Amino acid sequence: MAEDQPGRWRARFDALLRVDGTQGDSRSLLFASLRASGYGAVGAAYGILALYTLPLVLLTGALAVLGVGRPLVAPMMQWVRIVAGLERRRLRRLGHDVESPYTGPIAEPPRSLKEARTDPSARRDLLWTVLHGTWGLILGAILLQMPFIAVRDVTYPLWWYFAPESEQQILNGLLTAQSANTAILGCATGIAVFALWLLFGPKILGLQARPGVNLLGPDPEVDLSERVARLTATRAAALDAHAVELRRIERALHDGAQNRLVAVNVLIGAARREVTRSPERADEILERAQTTVEESLAELRAVVRSILPPVLEDRGLAGALSALASDCAVPCTVQVDVEGRCPASVEATAYFVVAESLTNVAKHSRATYASVVVIRRWNTLRVVVADDGRGGADAEGGSGLAGIARRVEALDGTVVVSSPEGGPTEIRVELPCGS
Repeated sequence: MAEDQPGRWRARFDALLRVDGTQGDSRSLLFASLRASGYGAVGAAYGILALYTLPLVLLTGALAVLGVGRPLVAPMMQWVRIVAGLERRRLRRLGHDVESPYTGPIAEPPRSLKEARTDPSARRDLLWTVLHGTWGLILGAILLQMPFIAVRDVTYPLWWYFAPESEQQILNGLLTAQSANTAILGCATGIAVFALWLLFGPKILGLQARPGVNLLGPDPEVDLSERVARLTATRAAALDAHAVELRRIERALHDGAQNRLVAVNVLIGAARREVTRSPERADEILERAQTTVEESLAELRAVVRSILPPVLEDRGLAGALSALASDCAVPCTVQVDVEGRCPASVEATAYFVVAESLTNVAKHSRATYASVVVIRRWNTLRVVVADDGRGGADAEGGSGLAGIARRVEALDGTVVVSSPEGGPTEIRVELPCGS
């Protein structure tokens, strides 16, 4: 049922092909290399776009110098941004935290060569275009060809005799092989290429991605003030969330456990007065006091669980989320792909995001099923909660989304809610969780 949701198969495919350096078996190496070739091929496609962009940039610059091409500068720089934006999306899918620098005062592209020279983000985009249109394209082509070369050369001894002379080659045409002995050599070269692909495919992908990681993010010097402002806002949100949580705990203790303990004190005093006059009445009062104490303990346990659920410590994030799903009134599936443990604050926030989201599903959505997907990619924990309900979730409508946003922002995370009228609803949360 959960497989019918948009994005679920993509999440499972990414989880399957995740680079896992801890297992080291042949299956994980194969999946990592397949993933590297797939993303490398996409990078090669962007490299072709970058390669064809280079002469257009040079032509636009030459015309602008002559004074007739100035109107072309802004569209050309906008196109460069589009190509660079495609690469940023690919890098984020690879797990790199590459943010777009085009916000605020530099949202518009440069309209002259002078503006392009003075805009550090434009210069970095142009430098990336040069590097990716050459170096990135070559590495992508290598990643794409290696598995095909390996398969072709390994099977070459089976069909070389029937191939035309122009096709009797190995290593992608680098060597001719027109005899039985050289055909057997093709099998050896195919095995060697396959081994190199398994061992170095992910590393080649990393080399292809490195220029984008280094150049396509915000310029460190320009972005410093924005980062300070963002950190200031984040820390303020964290303090606000902390204060709200303290007030919630204070209300829970004051209105619940404290009032019950006062009632117990009153009941015990009444029982002491009735001991000599009416032992039966005293016993009845003590029974009420005992019941009140048990209720107070239950409330205290609930408050403690709301601070840091013990199930997280006992069963880990996967077990805790499975327990939440089993208690949900709507049929719910859980998929957790998290190696090891995340920081306690991150796990607690992910737990409360899922708990609040499933509560909303049960109370408001009228859904017939829900799903929870939690995947860790390098230093980012992604939580996706989806349902097939009526949609229309609104943070201002008391649905708990504002509380989720406060908790996530306190950890410098992000929340994206997609809930059109008529459904479905999907809540995507990303939490940084340093290694």
